[in-house]
Amino acid sequence: FREEFPILATTNYLVSNSLGPMPRTVPERLAEYAREWSQLGVRAWAEDWWMRPLSAGNEIAPLIGAGENEITMMPNVSLAQATVVSAMDFSGGQDTIVMTSLDFPSVRYAVEKLGRRLGARIVVVESEDGISIDEQQIVDAIDERTRLVAISHVAFKSAYIFNLKDIADRAHAVGAFLSVDAFHSVGVIPVDVVRDDIDFLSGGVLKWLCGGPGGCFLYSSEKVRNSLEPALTGWVAHRRPFDFEETMDYAAGAYRWMTGTPGIPALYSAIEGPKIVRRAGIERIREKSKRMTARLVQLADDRGLTLTTPRDPEKRAGTVTFDVPNGYEVAQYLISRDIIVDYRVGAGIRIAPHFFTTDSEIDIAIGEIDAVLESGEWKKFGKRSSVVT
Repeated sequence: FREEFPILATTNYLVSNSLGPMPRTVPERLAEYAREWSQLGVRAWAEDWWMRPLSAGNEIAPLIGAGENEITMMPNVSLAQATVVSAMDFSGGQDTIVMTSLDFPSVRYAVEKLGRRLGARIVVVESEDGISIDEQQIVDAIDERTRLVAISHVAFKSAYIFNLKDIADRAHAVGAFLSVDAFHSVGVIPVDVVRDDIDFLSGGVLKWLCGGPGGCFLYSSEKVRNSLEPALTGWVAHRRPFDFEETMDYAAGAYRWMTGTPGIPALYSAIEGPKIVRRAGIERIREKSKRMTARLVQLADDRGLTLTTPRDPEKRAGTVTFDVPNGYEVAQYLISRDIIVDYRVGAGIRIAPHFFTTDSEIDIAIGEIDAVLESGEWKKFGKRSSVVT
């Protein structure tokens, strides 16, 4: 599959946990969008654009065990998660949202701020080591006051995988809902919303799905999809949107969770990566990922580097993170050598091989880390700024 991604011809690309490489077919998809706009004008809505949020979602659905028309596309996960929170009723004794300290900050910002504005109490389950949290701690935090459990499937810094089924069972036992941020899992590990009994799952094509920015998605289960009313909404979610009625009458199905006019251009580029991932096969991707991350763990251990990633391959997703001296500067050195990794404060350098990565590319990256630490060339790179790639 390497020929599907042009950047691989010149770059050792080890950062699909941040931004997946662009598929070679994306320029034609964007040109298709431009042609439709140019030739059809407003008629493009009737021809294709109106259904595009669902048709794009259908390309992702098989990768999370969802059915046809069960996913709607959204601009970003903050909006998707906030839409879920806006549908919650925090009165009547169930006033609590349970989260964890390993959740992605953008999601925590949105859920906490909106939740508190709606009267929710926020309970955050802390990680003792910054890498993992025993799922039983989350289960124990869920009680009769819980209305919503909003957690990550995979921790963004450490790649720790949470077992969702036990958490879902406990949430449902007390009448709460489970909303999962799966941005760091879909595309690199198997995900099954039916098996794990997930009410809401959001994610995006930006990372492991190689679909670019602006292509996020929200799944809602059959048992909750039509029974809740999100307050964060818009005209596209109306049952008869072109009647422009003064009061909201929610649509049925996935469109119920839409907001305003969708970002159509991003939906053209969003589907190319998921198509390739499905061709490769998520089970095969997972097996290769486990082998390659195990290789990285061994290489880090050989050098005495501090791992901030789970050692258990069944609890480790697609990223290996380790701390090295002057980690930010070392990462910038690697990037200058067309070895693309990233750095996260409090974790270290993150290396994320994907299904197109070769063993030699991993060896080269680690070899360059050895070389720059020995030579001291990392000193040429400035201290970390507020913007970190």
